[in-house]
Amino acid sequence: MNFIGIIAGFLIYYRTKSLLFAFAAYYIVDLLVKQFAANKNRNGQQRNSSFQQQFQRQYQQQNSNYYQQRISKNDFATALLVLSAAVMKTDGNPLKSELQFVKQFFNRQFSPDFAQQQMLAFRDILKKNFDLQQVCNLIKQAQPIEQRSVLIQYLFGIAQADGHVSEAEVQTINRISILLGISSYEFNQLKAMFYKSTSNAYQALGIEKTATNDEIKKAYRKLAVKNHPDKFAQMGEEYQQAAKEKFQKIQDAYETIKKERGMN
Repeated sequence: MNFIGIIAGFLIYYRTKSLLFAFAAYYIVDLLVKQFAANKNRNGQQRNSSFQQQFQRQYQQQNSNYYQQRISKNDFATALLVLSAAVMKTDGNPLKSELQFVKQFFNRQFSPDFAQQQMLAFRDILKKNFDLQQVCNLIKQAQPIEQRSVLIQYLFGIAQADGHVSEAEVQTINRISILLGISSYEFNQLKAMFYKSTSNAYQALGIEKTATNDEIKKAYRKLAVKNHPDKFAQMGEEYQQAAKEKFQKIQDAYETIKKERGMN
């Protein structure tokens, strides 16, 4: 019952002594209140982030009511699992070691209950094919370049979980990297960190083998400042861990070159 309309009708009747005017006032106010409520609800719906709305559309295309109900809460985690699945399916069926890597990542990054729910959902994601460009576009809208770079490092971690990163896996991760707006320079640096060789050590520092000792030291200092773990202190535990690992790989590459050249 519209109590505002009743009050308005009572006031009109009190002033005019006309039941006709009183009923007219009630219905007019009732109409205005309903219109206001409808506009408020519509505006509230429009305030939903485009990130969530676009994900809802994609999952509707996949005929997955489960995700359709949960995507507003789990959008980023779902996007991460979609990218994980793309890498894991590159060589055929996902391996147990790869599944374990993803599970450990989610257990460190999220709460235990949430991580468990996502792993259950992951079984369904692995059975479907998604538009990687759309997923990557959504991540680009939500994350700065530094965090997207960490995601590429995470995907290489999945590929290396079985002890070997295949060329097909590199191509898949490279495609995702491009879609995420990661430069080829940054991608090659990350790629080099997952191969043990002197040539990759140079690539990890973003320099050529012909670089002078001073150029090597300068490149190392620049990367050490850019990728220092303290810059990721405000992010989740898993991001901090990934930053520490990347920083360590930069140091390892520098030490490998120093040892080869006999540098002090």
